[in-house]
Amino acid sequence: MLKIGLFGIGLDVYWEQFAGLKVKLDSYINIVFEKLSVQDVEVINLGLIDTPEKAMDAGHLFRQKDVDLIFLYVTTYALSSTVLPVVQRAKVPVIILNLSPEASIDYLNFNKLTDRTEMTGLWLSYCAPCPVPEIANVFKRAGIQFHQVTGMLNNDRECLNEVDEWIAAAKVAHKMRHNRLGVMGHYYGGMLDIYTDLTRQLITFGGHIEIIEVDELTSIKKQVSRQEVENKLQQFNEIFDISDDCSLMELERAAKTSAALDKLAKKHKLGSLAYYYKGTGNIDNEDTMSSVILGNSLLTAEGIVVAGEYEIKNAQAMKIMDSFDAGGSFTEYYAMDFSDDVVLMGHDGPGHIKIAEGKTKVRPLKVYHGKVGNGLSVEMAVKHGPVTLLSVVENGDALMLLVAEGDSVPGPVLEIGNTNSRYKFSIGARNFVNAWNSFGPAHHCAVGIGHITGKIKKLAALLGIECEQVC
Repeated sequence: MLKIGLFGIGLDVYWEQFAGLKVKLDSYINIVFEKLSVQDVEVINLGLIDTPEKAMDAGHLFRQKDVDLIFLYVTTYALSSTVLPVVQRAKVPVIILNLSPEASIDYLNFNKLTDRTEMTGLWLSYCAPCPVPEIANVFKRAGIQFHQVTGMLNNDRECLNEVDEWIAAAKVAHKMRHNRLGVMGHYYGGMLDIYTDLTRQLITFGGHIEIIEVDELTSIKKQVSRQEVENKLQQFNEIFDISDDCSLMELERAAKTSAALDKLAKKHKLGSLAYYYKGTGNIDNEDTMSSVILGNSLLTAEGIVVAGEYEIKNAQAMKIMDSFDAGGSFTEYYAMDFSDDVVLMGHDGPGHIKIAEGKTKVRPLKVYHGKVGNGLSVEMAVKHGPVTLLSVVENGDALMLLVAEGDSVPGPVLEIGNTNSRYKFSIGARNFVNAWNSFGPAHHCAVGIGHITGKIKKLAALLGIECEQVC
């Protein structure tokens, strides 16, 4: 579960000077606590920190509680010495909440007050912006990563959306840090763009990479019972639109492999998988790897996203998209339609059937183009409406995220037993292709539903990597 640290800041000398100020600021912190307390999040609220001594203790406590992210609520003016010890010890990203209690001070009634001490106390409850430059200065000099949300404590949808996006991004970062990515088989020979450094993947995203032998999947498949095959066949019939020319033999072969894939994923506690295996000369393994598409599509829909062609970078992109509840289907350029100004994109192999437009079709293929074997494949288009494309890009010695927003639109697609959709972009198909390619991504990317670039940019910020948006 994601753990968020929350603390407010103030200045202890104010409390005796201005009656009721601390009580008011404490109530503001409680409002923030309620806003942060969403599903699957534990908030560790340390209340108002108003001295360097309390700051030291707070830093130790946040570290002991293993928080993933800290929200620093600036309630009024406070010394930066009450902030630095907290975040130095915790060593996690910090979101500065610069939130005023209302849209503006009621100047007319404020200036009618006759007690200037009372006036100053009221003003200080609106004084959140004052110490933010001081805090930012110290954070910059200390090399501490921080981000800001500026707005109102109440009745500010823009501000609340920003906070929600930070929480969503932190959840995904947490999930990636604990994800177990399986890699099974080997790279598709000659696809130089998809080769990647596994250590760099772990440094950037965290988690664990489990190297799996295809032989293990084949061995598990041999132990699958007839009842397990029947159960899978029933699942296929419920979930897929199976073409009449799909033979029972091929369906049973796919069902057996699907049951084995479930067992493999459970055994290794996988959250994602990248696979490819040529299998030439080994009949058992070739039979296994030519019958994985339906099972891998089911795994993907269940949150264990599967990327073909051993595309590890894209397995990471797909996992990110799926963790944002956007899907994340394996895709590449298929063709360009200059008449309708759209780009056709899709891929052979598994698709994210959870984000399909209608029921996913199953079709038999006599040949898997560019690959060994034949068998059943899935054909689907992504739901019509807003979409986001995401690629994990090798950028010198570092990784970066590349995103674009567009729309999945209706129209003719290629009925060839592959996933493929029509995508329209605000900058036009020609400009999109040129702009996307200019960043040097691999030829695969992940596509998900909705426009979620704001969340992805925040995830990149939490991971400490660059994020570029094409459109």
